[in-house]
Amino acid sequence: MDNLQAIMPMLIVTLSGAATMLAEAFRKPGERMPIGGLGAIGLVGAAIASWLLWNRNAVGFGVVVSDNFALFVNLVLVVVGLLTIMFSSEVVEREQLPQGEYYAITLFAIAGMMLMAQATDLLVVFLSLEVFSIAVYVLTGIRRSSVAGTEGAFKYFLLGAFSSAFFLYGIAFTYTVVGSTRLEAIASAIAGETMTAGPMTYVALGLLLVGFAFKVSAVPFHMWAPDAYEGAPTVVTGFMSTAVKAAAFAALVRVFLATFEPFRADWAPIVWFVAVATMIVGTVVGVVQSNAKRMLAYSSIAHAGYLLVGVVAANEVGRAAILFYLATYALTNVAAFGVVALIATPERPGGDVRDFHGLWHTRPALAALMTVFLLSLGGFPPTAGFIGKWYIFSAAVQEGYYGLAIIGVLSSVVSVFYYLRIVVMMYMADGKAEFEAPRPSLVGMTALGLAAVGIFYLGVLPSRVIEIAAQSVQMIF
Repeated sequence: MDNLQAIMPMLIVTLSGAATMLAEAFRKPGERMPIGGLGAIGLVGAAIASWLLWNRNAVGFGVVVSDNFALFVNLVLVVVGLLTIMFSSEVVEREQLPQGEYYAITLFAIAGMMLMAQATDLLVVFLSLEVFSIAVYVLTGIRRSSVAGTEGAFKYFLLGAFSSAFFLYGIAFTYTVVGSTRLEAIASAIAGETMTAGPMTYVALGLLLVGFAFKVSAVPFHMWAPDAYEGAPTVVTGFMSTAVKAAAFAALVRVFLATFEPFRADWAPIVWFVAVATMIVGTVVGVVQSNAKRMLAYSSIAHAGYLLVGVVAANEVGRAAILFYLATYALTNVAAFGVVALIATPERPGGDVRDFHGLWHTRPALAALMTVFLLSLGGFPPTAGFIGKWYIFSAAVQEGYYGLAIIGVLSSVVSVFYYLRIVVMMYMADGKAEFEAPRPSLVGMTALGLAAVGIFYLGVLPSRVIEIAAQSVQMIF
């Protein structure tokens, strides 16, 4: 029974995914059925299960743990999943996506991500990584008639397979040194000096780091992101740019900051350079993009760099800031992609920046909400994005990484250019709009409104959530 308790959130999500598949199988041709509602019920059930498991530290099968750190990430994934389903209600119909498959694969991906956050064995981390990666590959190419979608999915799959191989070799080298793939055993081996700094250990650390860097789209392993993000349906892009990052960073923190922390002096300089390159490339290349989806793709690359700053700092503030930043970034970015999805039409599905021309005059509420999301991504007060960046850079300064903090602040300032370009396009562009955005559904507007409330709440009253994040991450040390 204790084993089942530990996996209860992901079990509920998996069962709801199976329910959506069954509902699709029994749906008559042309029958309208709220299949997404089944997924939403499952996600709410997973959130309740996570809340009930809080402070219990339940262990399942010896390789999964429901500590507060994993449950915090679960709740972030639930929020991302719920917003994605709410945005999908009209997008799935408009783009003629197969409902049952779409919702089921999305839920299976979330279950895999929850498993990754809860895994305490490197092999389980790898298996969970493959579970949600395969689901996201399929979602990227789910528009079978789209050439861009097929190309993006193929690139994502191909490069993802390479990164999985790197990660698996990293596990193999770790096993060669320690004789186990369990994180607890590895930590004990390091403490007992059975695993010491040496060529085999460095190779293992490097290969594991490459696997994680690919999943968080850190430079130079980011090449798949723009094409995959542009080719996928916009709601899928929002989902994978946030949920995948949350799961991957959760595992990265558990493996590197908790287990391999004694070797921090060896891997931290490499992560330092990766963080700098990721922030600079994501920001500079994002400036020249004319497609909103590609621009937000490079923006997500830059945000991965900000999160890596917290990994490098790795002090008490930095560890809590990573969790808080994941929550704020996920909420903001999935909502921004939600606006891009809601203003798209079958004739203009691409999310070009010009599609925002005059949006303030045709859809003022959408324009106002998009402004909030972009300002939060840019780090303007009093939004959640400002608080997240403040804590991340504060952690770097406290640990003496002044250069890293300065580069982060400068790249954040430059990124404001491409966020404000959309704002200018919505409010101040001359001439008549090239097309009128469709009226969004009530469900879609409700999702955007809730996201905006959350962004202001985390921006004005962040103390309680930061305190919970700090207490949660402390449990894995």
